[in-house]
Amino acid sequence: MADPDAAQKARPATLLKFFRAHHSVRAATNEKRLTELKTAVALTTDGAVLNASILLVKVLVSQLRPVLTAIAEYDRHIEALCQTHADYELFASLPGAGSVYAARLTAALGTDRTRWQTVDELLRFSGIAPTLERSGKQTWIRWRYFCPKFLRQSFHEYAAESVPHSFWAKAYYNMQRLKGKGHHAAVRALAFNWIRIIWKCWQTRTPYNELIYLASLRKSGSPLLNFIADHPA
Repeated sequence: MADPDAAQKARPATLLKFFRAHHSVRAATNEKRLTELKTAVALTTDGAVLNASILLVKVLVSQLRPVLTAIAEYDRHIEALCQTHADYELFASLPGAGSVYAARLTAALGTDRTRWQTVDELLRFSGIAPTLERSGKQTWIRWRYFCPKFLRQSFHEYAAESVPHSFWAKAYYNMQRLKGKGHHAAVRALAFNWIRIIWKCWQTRTPYNELIYLASLRKSGSPLLNFIADHPA
């Protein structure tokens, strides 16, 4: 359905079938696409431009297919390799980690437990810990620019993924947002806490247990529990 006119003339049922076949299943999104498609106005009707563009898309799609096949092959090998790693189950125990983030965190921390003597070293190295700058009498806090981007991204993205899977993580994220922090700032703050937990589990070779962590929050009198009590939803 490369021809825009053909797409506009197609029956809604045909278009919906096409959307679903390409993993677009949200009814509201698909209805919006149908409306936009029917009311869309072409930027150009020049046949030379349209034909060249259609040909370009076909060529690019043909190049994407082997790339996607290769990525799937890499994924299979990574999954099989992770299953043999001594610490994989430790990272897989984290709420919401799944096979993707368990693999990324396994690769991020590795097996050398002497690499970071303290969790603060890992927090700074990963770029999750903020940095304090001073100029004259002024001071300000900013995030770290220079750090291994894969490491920072892995912790940041895992923290975001943990929100719907971990009771305390969701509450902590909501608490940060109510303090006025933006989404990514709140996620970085959550990642800061997750690194402390993950490092301890990694050092002691102990899988994560949400109940044990909640008990430790209660024992330490964490203000997060007061927030949870005041915001039960």
